[in-house]
Amino acid sequence: MSGLIGKKVGMTSIFDENGKNIPCTVIEAGPCVVTQVRTEEVDGYEALQLGFDDAKTANKAAEGHAKKAGTVAKRKVVEFQGFEGDFKLGDAVTVDHFIEGEFVDIVGTSKGKGFQGVVKRHGFAGVGQATHGQHNRLRAPGSIGAASYPARVFKGMRMAGRMGGDRVKVENLRVLKVVKDKNLLVVKGCVPGHKNSYVIIEK
Repeated sequence: MSGLIGKKVGMTSIFDENGKNIPCTVIEAGPCVVTQVRTEEVDGYEALQLGFDDAKTANKAAEGHAKKAGTVAKRKVVEFQGFEGDFKLGDAVTVDHFIEGEFVDIVGTSKGKGFQGVVKRHGFAGVGQATHGQHNRLRAPGSIGAASYPARVFKGMRMAGRMGGDRVKVENLRVLKVVKDKNLLVVKGCVPGHKNSYVIIEK
């Protein structure tokens, strides 16, 4: 599985050849530096470790790890197993790794929305659609448990609580444009996370 680390720039829209307006997300993808090459003999598995975005501050361990690859410590480091191509320590991986029209999976951390109710968090529609005198039940969760047995609320019950801030993978997003001179990747649709958040692009 090949991939790249990027940073979400924001959303825009472009027109296709039929004049249809397509919403898309712009991602600053790479260049990433190969900070470590995992091998079967040494590590027990094969993988390629990539680093992206120079860190402003780093500890001695991170600086020493990056120095072996001839670079500075990175803010985001991710391993990819089964990487296509022959890369060595210190090599740069860029958006040239992608072609227009192919499909990618993108992993990011969703926006944190704080404490939310059941309507926003789970899509509840209320009780009875405001009929039969349900004057204050439109956004209420309703019954959450039984009485004397089991005398508790089961784990996983859909209730109000913290929403967002989760690791989310969006699959099969089509690459619309690859802007090589600016290291930009334009993909169709939306990508999890806020602007300037890190994302992992898998192909």
